[in-house]
Amino acid sequence: MTDTDHLTCGRVRLDVEAGVATLTLCREKRMNAFDEALHAALADALQAIRARDDVRVLILTGSGRAFSAGQDLVERRTCFDSGEVPDLRASLERNYNALIRALAALPIPVIAAVNGVAFGAGAALAIACDIVCAAESARFQFGFVNVGLGPDSGASWFLPRAVGLTRALDLALTGRAVSAREALEMGVVSRVTADADLLPLCRSIATDIAGRSGPAVAAIKARLREGVVQSLDSALDAERDTQADLGRTEFYREAVLQFSRPK
Repeated sequence: MTDTDHLTCGRVRLDVEAGVATLTLCREKRMNAFDEALHAALADALQAIRARDDVRVLILTGSGRAFSAGQDLVERRTCFDSGEVPDLRASLERNYNALIRALAALPIPVIAAVNGVAFGAGAALAIACDIVCAAESARFQFGFVNVGLGPDSGASWFLPRAVGLTRALDLALTGRAVSAREALEMGVVSRVTADADLLPLCRSIATDIAGRSGPAVAAIKARLREGVVQSLDSALDAERDTQADLGRTEFYREAVLQFSRPK
């Protein structure tokens, strides 16, 4: 596979360069809101990324002024206009749950580059990523309550772990929007930068990570993701077994020799 390539497929664009994949949502006129076609395109793109052995880090972002505005309510309205009630159970399991599970299953780190508004499922998608960076103009709104719904797309799992239960309840019960700076203070995001610097920042982080030991990076993601729901004993056992494997890698051997070399 080439060091640099790209693929535009329907509603997403996938670019790969020097081990870093950038997956961009491309429904700019609809603020990258989710419809069936976008879900299908994302599923195909994530499957393609997982199949590649040259991708070390994934950056997820949106085109235009939005990261994602969440579910496209126009799509939902067509169902009501036809006299039917949308089957949200089927929609969540087929689309949103599948998307979050696919992201979580990636052994590589995923960086969210939140370039604008992230509402509802769009906000949930952002915090499902491993590192969340936001542009100054970004806005986050876990506003499910504003349309008479509860949290979905993993928001009930990721949000309390990111900001604590008290703040999560504040954001979810009021459905209020918060700025990138407030999101940083609350722990929703880890870094905020000027709009023009967002992708360069994320690419710099991704390039740095891509240059690290691949097995170590995958282990770090797995241990920390699993650690938040494990007992201490289980976490210690998992760390022990992981270190036993990583201690046999050439990367570890070279690092020990380099750091222990007389100055």
